Amino acid sequence: MSNLHVRTDRIDADLTALSLITDPDRPWTRRAFSPRFDEGRNWLAARFAEAGLTVTTDAGGNLIGTRKGTESLGTIMLGSHSDTVPDGGRFDGVAGVIVALEVARSLAERGIELRHDLAVTDFLAEEVSVFGVSCIGSRAMAGVLPDSWRPLQHEGRSLDQAMRDVGGDPASIIARSDIRAFLELHIEQGPVLESSGTDIGLVTTIAGITRVEVILTGRPDHAGTTPMGHRADALVAASGLIAAIDAEATTRSGQGSHFTATVGEFSIEPGAANVVPGQVRMLIDARSEERAEMLGFLDWLDRSTRSLPEGISAEVTRLSDNPPTGMDPALVDHLESASARVGASAKRMVSGAGHDAAFMARIAPAAMVFVPCLGGRSHCPEEWAEAADIALGAEVLAETVIAVDQS
Repeated sequence: MSNLHVRTDRIDADLTALSLITDPDRPWTRRAFSPRFDEGRNWLAARFAEAGLTVTTDAGGNLIGTRKGTESLGTIMLGSHSDTVPDGGRFDGVAGVIVALEVARSLAERGIELRHDLAVTDFLAEEVSVFGVSCIGSRAMAGVLPDSWRPLQHEGRSLDQAMRDVGGDPASIIARSDIRAFLELHIEQGPVLESSGTDIGLVTTIAGITRVEVILTGRPDHAGTTPMGHRADALVAASGLIAAIDAEATTRSGQGSHFTATVGEFSIEPGAANVVPGQVRMLIDARSEERAEMLGFLDWLDRSTRSLPEGISAEVTRLSDNPPTGMDPALVDHLESASARVGASAKRMVSGAGHDAAFMARIAPAAMVFVPCLGGRSHCPEEWAEAADIALGAEVLAETVIAVDQS
């Protein structure tokens, strides 16, 4: 669209420039707490300052650019994250940070003064970091970063020290209380918008994520001398359970709400060609829009692991269990109205992926905008989103900021 106030060319140039700050042997890789991440942070800080924002790093290691409002009404915050997964994409998280910056620049160029402070934020380590934990910055801003994470070690450095090295102060973390609204733009990371020809996704719920470790123990035996009917093969039992998990998740996903279950980690012991597998470990990642659906799935899993073939026992451990997070209905309405004003088609949808917005929703009204990505691909080098689609999402956010500021 040619009547946008935000500048598509500037968004495209910023995304390109930041994408070039990458590990040379792993394109589009800029992992949190790495020298490349620090380089990207320095680039962002300079862009924030050029836009007239006051640049700071908070106790949680979040990079924040702020423009003061005309009244003491609190803060409208926009942002996402600039770290990537290994061999990741150029747009996951990054687009949200660049869009937040572009909204601030566009409003300033239009001479629009807000009553609220406007904050542009790059959250620290939204992706799973080298310390094995994620959403570090948004958890910190919400005041829910576990103290038990601070001693975590990677190559002789603690998470506590790593956060200090990017300018944070973990010992001083408290929940921020001045945020009146939080908005995040993100690529969809799925095919719904592209396949339906829809411009904007309005996130109503961020799915809850539960991870369960299942260890099945049978009996290792000689692969050539143990008759088939006398085995307790843990791998055979695991294959049946995995197929059942897939079928159960498919059934639940067809009942009207978002539900997925994936066995994404899997290992066999002892792992020799001539030994009947004696033990299998699997990790289940289950995601649900409705808490009741997740509880039903976990109950089903418990029953299933208590009715395994003879000679097979199961140890089931719930490693993490985060409930679904609803986005603020009033903010979603604002985004929907803004989409209509700028001529963008929009549909309400669930996010199956986790985002910083889920933690920000604990301390402030929060909402998200999705924009289409090519083939729904993400967390891979082929991840792609058109600058024009991202700019349209930025225009929706800018219009929403104005409306929220006046309401």
